[in-house]
Amino acid sequence: MWGLDRLSAYSTPSGTPPPRRDSYSPAPRRGYPPSGSGALPPRPGLVPQTSSLSPISPTASTASLPPSARPPNGGPRRRPTGGAPHPGPDPVQVLASIMGGLPRKPLTASGDKSEVVAEKPEVVLEEIDFGGLSLQDFAEAPQEDMRPTTVHTHSAQSIEEYDEEKAKFEGLQKSILACDQVLKSVETYLTNFQADLGAVSAEIESLQNRSIALNTKLENRKVVEKLLGPAVEDISISPAMVRKIAEGPVDEAFLRALAEIEKRSKTINAKAAEQPDMKSLADIKPLLDDLINRAIERIRDYIVAQIKAIRSPSINAQVIQQQALLKHKDLYAFLVRHQSDLAQQIGQAYIYTMRWYYLNHFTRYRLALEKIKLHALDKYDVLGEDPTARRGGSILGQARNAPVAYDAFSIGRRRDALKSSSTNALTAYIAEEEKSAHYLEVPFRSFNLALIDNACFEYTFISSFFAPAQNFHAISRTFTTIFEPTMAVGQALTKSLVATTTDTLGILLCVRLNQHFAFELQRRKVPTVENYINATNMLLWPRYQQVLDMHCTSLQKVTSALPGRPTTGAALLSTGSQNAASTAPTPLTQKFANLLQGILALSSEAGDDEPVSVSVGRLRSEYEAYLTKMSKGISDTRKKERFLCNNYSLVSTILTDVEGRLGEDVRAHFEKMRDSYDK
Repeated sequence: MWGLDRLSAYSTPSGTPPPRRDSYSPAPRRGYPPSGSGALPPRPGLVPQTSSLSPISPTASTASLPPSARPPNGGPRRRPTGGAPHPGPDPVQVLASIMGGLPRKPLTASGDKSEVVAEKPEVVLEEIDFGGLSLQDFAEAPQEDMRPTTVHTHSAQSIEEYDEEKAKFEGLQKSILACDQVLKSVETYLTNFQADLGAVSAEIESLQNRSIALNTKLENRKVVEKLLGPAVEDISISPAMVRKIAEGPVDEAFLRALAEIEKRSKTINAKAAEQPDMKSLADIKPLLDDLINRAIERIRDYIVAQIKAIRSPSINAQVIQQQALLKHKDLYAFLVRHQSDLAQQIGQAYIYTMRWYYLNHFTRYRLALEKIKLHALDKYDVLGEDPTARRGGSILGQARNAPVAYDAFSIGRRRDALKSSSTNALTAYIAEEEKSAHYLEVPFRSFNLALIDNACFEYTFISSFFAPAQNFHAISRTFTTIFEPTMAVGQALTKSLVATTTDTLGILLCVRLNQHFAFELQRRKVPTVENYINATNMLLWPRYQQVLDMHCTSLQKVTSALPGRPTTGAALLSTGSQNAASTAPTPLTQKFANLLQGILALSSEAGDDEPVSVSVGRLRSEYEAYLTKMSKGISDTRKKERFLCNNYSLVSTILTDVEGRLGEDVRAHFEKMRDSYDK
């Protein structure tokens, strides 16, 4: 700011200042030059810190002075010493300088000299140096010596400069006012910020209090959860589990949810029995019952849909049983535990459906097998009958007027039916399209192989699916109910195959196949088909005995017709160029040896309880009687022995490869007979 010390440069150099109107101390002042120095002391100027543009404020005080101009607190003002005292400045000017302005017109003294404006002393001395003078002498000292050295005078030129720089000071004034406005806005902003900060601080404190409260609650809940967690877990059901039971597909996840629901149900029932007044159990038990009822409803719909699918045309029931029912067998077990009546009804529906399924398919399969052409062996295919006799008759609807294209007494490759490792039966399509002829064991094996395979699978399925609800006897009754009509179809087929045939080897092959089926059932642990196996044996063994009786009867007829006259039996002893005295084996021996070799080959593992050994003994006795009586027609003893030796040798040769105890005994017998006539 503009300081008043600049006015001292324009003070009047000459002239005597007017006398001071205030009294001075008689002691000399410091800082003034001596009275005879010839130079006027500078007049005190205005206070530098006071602007002439500022309004006079009643609160103005020495606080606005710079530190160098402020007197010490509580200390007396000191005047400068070092010169003679001189009259001080005009009090009016001093007052004007203190109040921030200059007089509008300068004060003039006598003559043309300008009045010197007194300046406010910058420093008020606390101690006055009297210079060794007494107070009276100090008061009477010249005023020039008492004038302070800091007094300056103002000239008219300083006032003009002030007027010239007025605009500058007014701009400065405006800048200061603008700064005041900015500072006020800053003050307002800071005040608001402080208020907001206080609010945030209060909120933070509130959040801290809430955090402390929440932490306390959390710790309390952890303690409660540790105590109540296991109990709540035992009776709680998750929403995901409920949604899976109510709406989810029936799959492995559904089964796991079902098992979890059942576990919760057992726990809740046990706790309800222990504490019937527990409110939590009373709240959750109705919901659990509703969920179980929903599960039962969905299980019922699922199983019924699978049972209906079995009745669809051209459907494989085993696929549905394995992938839909057996894979989800726990569904039926759940149904049995919670709705036994409904489970029993669904079980009955399954039983009747499978009963119809097997009966329908095996009936169609039997019809397809009956279309296979079979070699129909009749009464002309027994020992002792004339092979050139006219043949007729039919079996399974196949007429037999064509020439014989088979060997009724040789086993050949028919034994492969027992040795074959194939477990596949003829399909219905192949059976219907087959053009070649077969023996009776082919349809018997195909039908019974399919029947045994399906029976084993069905028994395994029933044992797994119905096991929780049914014991062994109940499962056996269920199986019998399902397969009883189908087994009746199998027995009817067997009866039709062997009822009129004289195929001894074919019937015995069927017996051995039936025994193999029995062994397979034992291996698979399916005892419920044993009745069917026994019933089939009851059809086969009696017919086998009947056919062997026919062979024996035929041999008896041939033997009885031998003495003295040509008979059908005598015709068998010769060929076109052979006479009665020939020693070559008879055609009947070839047939007998082949038939006996087939029977023994199929009986290599036969037990003593079988009627095979008895029937073989009878047949052998009839044949030996036939040869003995035949040899009596030869008068030459040597030729007779040769004849018997050749026939027994042929039989022994054909029986060379037979195995088993029965075969070895029979072979040894004929070898002994051969050796007895081989001389």
